[in-house]
Amino acid sequence: MNASTDADTRLALDLALTIRHDGHGGVADDLATAEGLTAWVRERLEAGAHGFEADDTELAAVRDVRAAVRALFARAVLPGEPSPADAARLMPVRDAVERLNTRAALTPTVPVLSWTEDADPVVRQEPAHGDAELTAALARAAIAFLSGPDRQRLRACHAPRCVRYFLRDHPRQEWCKPSCGNRARVARHHERHKKTA
Repeated sequence: MNASTDADTRLALDLALTIRHDGHGGVADDLATAEGLTAWVRERLEAGAHGFEADDTELAAVRDVRAAVRALFARAVLPGEPSPADAARLMPVRDAVERLNTRAALTPTVPVLSWTEDADPVVRQEPAHGDAELTAALARAAIAFLSGPDRQRLRACHAPRCVRYFLRDHPRQEWCKPSCGNRARVARHHERHKKTA
């Protein structure tokens, strides 16, 4: 896996994970406001993001890309269950694919060749005018992730109150993080004792 693939995987997951457990039994949305989007972009997209300032139009466009990504993540984890955060309101797969493709096409790209002495030549696509439009960059990252090998490792965490997607690191991994595993085990323990009581 190359650095570009890793970056695409991370960016696609990070976008999906802007919907998360709020720590109090509910769901939080890191992209609820334009300010939230501004902070998220500045934290994740180093190149040129320091002066980035989101507006409501850009927020709506990014949220639309995120809805498409989460719908396609739900399809990618089949036959497993999708994240409970949006399982009841997923965009149809055909619409999600169309939205990602439409957004990805907003920025024309050119092939750029890299060839170091100790490696084979690599071609990567870069925006023709320098900076990629935000939604195009997010859509392209999601497309690269969904069409790449990491998609096979994608899972939805089904620990109580968790709504995250994660990449499974080993065959027996069921949860996105240890605290989710602990919550799931405690919930199973309480359920067993409730049945025997």
